[in-house]
Amino acid sequence: MPSLTEKDAIGTTANNGNKSSSSIEYDSKGVVTTALEPSHLDNSHLHYVKRGQEVSDDAGFTDSIIGYRAEQMRARSLLTYEEEKKLLRRIDWHIMPLCAIAFLLKNIDSTNVSNARIMNTGSPRNILKQLGMSSNEFNFVSTIYYIPYIIAEAPSNLFIKRMLPSRWLSRIIVSWGVVMACHAAVKNKEGLYAARFFLGLAEAGLFPGVILQLCYWYRPDEMSRRLLYFYILGNFSTVISGVLAYAFDGVSGNGGLSGWQWLFLVEGLITIIFGVILYFLLPDFPPTARWLTEKEKAFIQARLPKNAPREAESNFNFREIIIQLKDFKMWLFTLCWATFTVGTSGLTFYQPTVVANLGFTSISKSQLLNIPTAFLTVGIIAIFGLWADTARLPRPLFPLFFLIIIMACYSVLYTFPNTGGVYAATIIASAFASSWYPMMWPWRVQTTSRATGSAFSIGFVNSYGQIGGALGPQIFRSQYAPHYTVSFAVAMALVGAAILFNLGTWWVTRRTERETRVLKLERIEAGRRGETVLEDVEIEEKRGLVKGGV
Repeated sequence: MPSLTEKDAIGTTANNGNKSSSSIEYDSKGVVTTALEPSHLDNSHLHYVKRGQEVSDDAGFTDSIIGYRAEQMRARSLLTYEEEKKLLRRIDWHIMPLCAIAFLLKNIDSTNVSNARIMNTGSPRNILKQLGMSSNEFNFVSTIYYIPYIIAEAPSNLFIKRMLPSRWLSRIIVSWGVVMACHAAVKNKEGLYAARFFLGLAEAGLFPGVILQLCYWYRPDEMSRRLLYFYILGNFSTVISGVLAYAFDGVSGNGGLSGWQWLFLVEGLITIIFGVILYFLLPDFPPTARWLTEKEKAFIQARLPKNAPREAESNFNFREIIIQLKDFKMWLFTLCWATFTVGTSGLTFYQPTVVANLGFTSISKSQLLNIPTAFLTVGIIAIFGLWADTARLPRPLFPLFFLIIIMACYSVLYTFPNTGGVYAATIIASAFASSWYPMMWPWRVQTTSRATGSAFSIGFVNSYGQIGGALGPQIFRSQYAPHYTVSFAVAMALVGAAILFNLGTWWVTRRTERETRVLKLERIEAGRRGETVLEDVEIEEKRGLVKGGV
């Protein structure tokens, strides 16, 4: 589509808001074209059609819309604006609660080992004493988890379309639930290492699989609000995990099991039960959803941008993987993720221990002091997620602002002025670090393309970007305790690198990001007038190769 500017959008909206007969006239087929400022445009018009009717194949404007495909566009105006909003709410209720609970369980099960570390502290039933592990040896449980997790994520995503999301995601959840329950049987550090390795292998693919699933149902500019629901529930994992750790710390010794063994066993059983439920309830693709009418199925697919993955595409296309590997944007996003996760995941992994080292050694006090982080994270995601969803400001501004806040908090942690200041900085840094991801993913999926290409690129960025999970905890080794001055100095350098990579990625993707935002505003204004916009962001060249976004 034409390269739009914010001035273009404002001018168009203002023009259409005052519909005079001299400025806008529908033709005999119900189509209206509104002139935009011609500078930087390949096409000087946006095309609108009335809602509640099918777009005619012979409307006479198809040649003037870049990338227009009649079979995909025909149903774009079938529903009215209010009908569309009601339909999206129905889709939300069928998909988002299940995805959010899956993310919640994933967070609980992947990070509970940090809580297990401080359960029954000072007693023979502490996990370090029972398994004969030192603090630095325990650090390796996070590293060994992320090695298979990183390797298996992108390949896992390639199976989702062939196997169907409900089956494949259910398989992932049940598999890691079984492995989680098996943690209770380990007798030494080698057994724990093996359990964490297979947990990482089993969990690989859940998060990028959910993101890919959303791409079949929602536009990229609609992802913010959906990820808002997703992350709000998911970030209560620290509260729930803390409560469970406190509860099982008190029953340690019952049934011959220590508190940490009860923690792993019960969480594993809960995960298995939910995985079975997901198999029956999660909808796969719009064309196969029985609770949708044929008109609704057609409308959902028609409203997606051309580069979105679709159920009708082939299950696997190796050429799309090659195209993605040649795409500079994918590597930039991966570097954004990698530098960020290395710089922040160590703090997240060690927050319970850091709090304990500040003098709060009991499990009850330690877990209670972790709860404020969860509530602050939810507040940040809600406020900034809704703000970003308005499309009034460039999306990259939000993650960049978060990185600056984290950098400021790290400076406090590095200088260690006092216990209260460090505790406050830890909460704020952890909250903004957790909130960074829902700001980034809608930006990332704007630039993915097709079924196989989207599956691979989403899985690749999320997997190799998670290298921080393997390296981050190694920065916080016991020799740097209790203030971790060296650790936070290294983390500050990595967050600084993440800021630079975010700026570079913004420059490369600036056209796609701007047009996505501008067209969202146009769709909202058009919807209020009973119209819809036919143009979409064009991220591909006519030869079908993904362009660099400039």
